[in-house]
Amino acid sequence: MTRLLAPDADGLDEAARLLRDGGLVAFPSETVYGLGGDARNDRAVARIYEAKGRPSFNPLIVHLPDAEAVARFAVLPAGWERLGHLWPGPMTLVLPVRPGSGLSPLVTAGLDSVAVRVPAHPVTRALLRAFGGPLAGPSANPSGRISPTRADHVLDGLSGRIEAVVDGGPCAVGVESTILGLVGAPRLLRPGGVPVEELEAILGPLPTGGDAAQPSAPGQLVSHYAPRGRVRLNTRAAGDEVGIGFGAGPEGLNLSPSADLVEAAANLFHMLRAADDHAGAGGTIAVAPIPETGLGRAINDRLRRAAAPR
Repeated sequence: MTRLLAPDADGLDEAARLLRDGGLVAFPSETVYGLGGDARNDRAVARIYEAKGRPSFNPLIVHLPDAEAVARFAVLPAGWERLGHLWPGPMTLVLPVRPGSGLSPLVTAGLDSVAVRVPAHPVTRALLRAFGGPLAGPSANPSGRISPTRADHVLDGLSGRIEAVVDGGPCAVGVESTILGLVGAPRLLRPGGVPVEELEAILGPLPTGGDAAQPSAPGQLVSHYAPRGRVRLNTRAAGDEVGIGFGAGPEGLNLSPSADLVEAAANLFHMLRAADDHAGAGGTIAVAPIPETGLGRAINDRLRRAAAPR
């Protein structure tokens, strides 16, 4: 049975104990809820893949409390400090693995690089302090399905498969972290909670893309974040379709009536779940156009993957 833990000292101490014993604990972050396991424990990491039904070639993000801890497990390249003000925060860096790091090879999917993040959420940071080690933490949902932004979303998909969920309330950002590859020349591997424009103001234009057949970071599979029904993009609902709007429009579900991309990102996965509940397995969800700028790039990335054939 999966337990629901409070985000207080007792709840976090119990969560840390479960993690040290090889258990799996879902936790809130500023982006989405993560499914935590000891990143040094092969069995715990294998259980993450098993609980999610996640392909073993899809690497995991390792959560750490600060850049000093990151440097114990990965090699930070010269000049990375230009990005330092974005940690803690919704930015993940893919870096060379430090030799002798002790990370399970399952975390990196056998690659010589590792995805690392310093989260900003106070509950996540308190859990990292209580646990005292690197925490592997992909999104806490069955693989390929809609990411969870509330504790009840986690229980909907993983109840009975994991030991506990720390309930930290709704996630503020609502889409996963931006992933930047720093193995060689900088490359944008996934748009997310840090707008791409902010990174390009520091680093210059960033090439994009990755290999869906052999991902170097999470979130690169073609079909991902998918509801049960079909998703149509850049359109209004017709007939029996369930509509998700943006800005002024008739849809009952609206990511942001004021066309605020921050609000839309925070609402995205919750509203996709609500639309999925209405549409069902054979239904269709129609999503209004979202501007391809700022956090809109991350929103559209998730929507394109949700709409991809599977």
